[in-house]
Amino acid sequence: MSAPCKFELSILNHDETALIKTSHHPAIGGADRAALQNLQSSLRKLRDRERTLAFQRRRVSKGAAEPRGQSVTGTAEHALHRKQVFVAALKRVNKEIARLQKFEARKELGESARRALSLRRAQQFTRPTNEPTSGGGMTDIPSRRRNSKLPRSTIGRVSQANKRTQAKRDFPR
Repeated sequence: MSAPCKFELSILNHDETALIKTSHHPAIGGADRAALQNLQSSLRKLRDRERTLAFQRRRVSKGAAEPRGQSVTGTAEHALHRKQVFVAALKRVNKEIARLQKFEARKELGESARRALSLRRAQQFTRPTNEPTSGGGMTDIPSRRRNSKLPRSTIGRVSQANKRTQAKRDFPR
């Protein structure tokens, strides 16, 4: 669950507060990619430091380890809350970097599509040069129709002959 801004400001010191404020909405939108990557690395360092402190304090409170170095005020929960604040800020920065990368990729894709379209249009309207060729031209396809024509008097002669023969059979004289 995300922590309210007032809670974030209450558990951080002045330098960390300035760093966290740059990861919130109005400031993160105006940052460029290099600034976001610097912010990302510094937030990772702070997150790792708080994770290590929380782990060490938990071990000391359980009695599994001896306290080392100077005694730092605060409990393991305090370090965990601070770590959660840094994790939330890191998530915001990561999302913004991913959004910028998608935007840049979309922009490059549009530019390459426009370049490809202009190349295609330039290629499409060029006409090939007309050079004389030694081709034979079109080839003739022979017709499949009959060449011999029947005279009109012979058309139907067989059927007429059949009629006559049948009539002779039916009506003998």
